[in-house]
Amino acid sequence: MRNFDLSPLYRATVGFDQIADLMDRVLTNDVSRESYPPYNIEKTGEDAWRISVAVAGFTEDELNVEVKQNALFVSAKKAGDDERTYLHRGIATRAFERRFHMADHVRVTGAVHENGMLHIDLTREVPEALKPRRIEIARAGDVEAKVIEA
Repeated sequence: MRNFDLSPLYRATVGFDQIADLMDRVLTNDVSRESYPPYNIEKTGEDAWRISVAVAGFTEDELNVEVKQNALFVSAKKAGDDERTYLHRGIATRAFERRFHMADHVRVTGAVHENGMLHIDLTREVPEALKPRRIEIARAGDVEAKVIEA
């Protein structure tokens, strides 16, 4: 039994719809999910990650990396049909689209294609307004003096 009912979470919280939807997607047991192309996700720093996708047989022109609404889409389509006759074809060059959901304030900083691998670098850039800030505590006498002067 792998089905979880998240409706109590919807009833008891406000503003956490994205988290519940993410949990629902992750917990959905979809056996038909594609595993092509293989990929790695590695943490390269405190707020930095790298996604490496194996894209053997594709050129930079045939690859597409796009960000839409907190989701990273990596896709590829082979340019032309090959008229070769293969005795064995072990390198798959079929079209694909792979989606990665990104958290808020995660941005793609670059993509590099080298040695049959597509490396996509991501960083979390928290806006200044959301960063913790220290509030100076004034003495009571200083506050009263400023109020009177105003």
